[in-house]
Formats: sequence, C-alpha cells, structure tokens
Amino acid sequence: MTIDWTSFTPWMSLTGGMLIGLAAVVFLLFNGRIAGISGILGGLLNPTPGDIAWRIAFVAGLVISPFVFALASPLPEARVDAGYATLLVAGLLVGIGTRYGSGCTSGHGVCGLSRRSPRSAVATLSFMLAGFVTVYIVRHLAN
Repeated sequence: MTIDWTSFTPWMSLTGGMLIGLAAVVFLLFNGRIAGISGILGGLLNPTPGDIAWRIAFVAGLVISPFVFALASPLPEARVDAGYATLLVAGLLVGIGTRYGSGCTSGHGVCGLSRRSPRSAVATLSFMLAGFVTVYIVRHLAN
C-alpha cells in the first residue's frame, strides 16, 4: 500500500470527524434523538405528523453542506469506479443491511459507540468486517 501524500489530509480529516461528533452531540442534546441517517430518511418515507420538518432540514443540511464547504476550499474530485447497476445493487444491500441491523454507520458507529452501546459495537464490527471482506474479494480475488 502506498500513500498519495498530495491527497493525504490528516488535519482536514480530523476537523471533519470532530465536526461530525459535535453535530451528533448537539443533535442529541437539542432533539433527544440519535443522528442516524437511515432512521432519519426512513422517517421521511413513513412520515409522522409533526415529525417531518426537522427530518427535511437534516437531509437538506447534508445536501447543502458540500456547497458551503466549496466556498472555503475546492471540493475533492469525486470518482466512482462502478457502473450504475453495481451502485444500485450496493445501495439496495446497504438499505437492507441498515434495516436488519437497526441502524447505519452514523447511528451505530458514531452515536452508538460514543454511548458505549454493546449492540452498536457488535453492529459496527459486523459492517466494518463485511466491508473489509468485500473490498478484499473485489480487489484481490474477483479480478
């Protein structure tokens, strides 16, 4: 493995991680809810009256934030080395996994681990291991 030192940005990565953690804490303190993206999006698909506005605001913030970031710094190149069919299947598998796992990386990995949830620890280890195995198979065994 080699590191592309021109693209290595530890300070920006650390800052981004701290902002994600801070946002999760603020969201929990002010709303009493976990900042799990799959749960927030799922609530938009099956809306409860009085529960829609904050979900739309949260998702809008996710969509708008790269444009705000672009005002301060150029956006990194986005490159996806997969076709539409692969992306569709991957998206469906992630969606199914978040339903079976009762959450996603933000819900379990960020919020659950910080609350020392054993269930979130098992879920995070499971999806990280599945990701590692998938990348290994696709990059080393499937070619």
